[in-house]
Amino acid sequence: MRTIWNGSISFGLVNIPVGLALATTPKAKQSDVSFRTLHRECKTPIRQKRWCPTHEREVGPDEIVKGWEVAKGEFVIVEDADLEAITQRDESRSIEITRFVPLDEVDPVYLDRTYFLAPAQAPAQRRPYVLLLEAMKEAGMGGIGRFVLRGAEYFALIRPKGDALVLETLFLAEDVRSQAEIEEAVADTKVKKAELDLAQQVMQSLVGEFDPSELVSQYRSDLRQMLEAKLDGQEIAKPEPVPDAPVVDLMEALKRSVAEAKGRKTTKAAAPKKAAAKSGTSARTPARKSA
Repeated sequence: MRTIWNGSISFGLVNIPVGLALATTPKAKQSDVSFRTLHRECKTPIRQKRWCPTHEREVGPDEIVKGWEVAKGEFVIVEDADLEAITQRDESRSIEITRFVPLDEVDPVYLDRTYFLAPAQAPAQRRPYVLLLEAMKEAGMGGIGRFVLRGAEYFALIRPKGDALVLETLFLAEDVRSQAEIEEAVADTKVKKAELDLAQQVMQSLVGEFDPSELVSQYRSDLRQMLEAKLDGQEIAKPEPVPDAPVVDLMEALKRSVAEAKGRKTTKAAAPKKAAAKSGTSARTPARKSA
């Protein structure tokens, strides 16, 4: 596994050599197809120029500086040397676990990006890795720590994932927006007991195991098909407009959802019986005599 950072995890006096590897593709987004901006007339890629409207000319890289806008049109100049002076330099390359917390207490809204923590190559150095992995699995705990990557400081959650350790970089508290406005909006809204019971019936009809293989992007598939069709010179049909969803009474919608769920269960239960009946019929059919 290709690692982008090599260091260690430390908790107490225990030191665990690890490597940091990306768990997701660098551009995990709706599409893995990238587009260029072209001039429609000649299909030439457009170049973005650094233009100064005051001097009405293009400026070079050596003429550009960063600025922090403190008021409209007023800036504090920030040189690269200023940023270099506060860059974190952690030569220890250590992820120090400062606290263990129950994993079910970590709100997923704080999770930013996932990395695999690869164990050391030497078999003797893998024992502390497995020890931490098994200890956290049995306790249902994760480790909160801090480390420096490419001069930037990160807080992280180290947790078990199957038989591997993963590291989740964490958003800072000030980066997570408050949900107080939403809580205030729904505070006085009440639901009826009958509605709650029906909603739970609908939920139970949809209960199943989490299957990552089902996370397939229909958009990506449609995009590739569309590009292949355009490459072949096919005309792309415009999609039909989607009609507005009708306003349905909440109780009526819940009742219909429960009825549809029961119908699906009946259909699934009947399918094996039909298959068994066909199998039994074919078994009773006498074989033809050979000539």
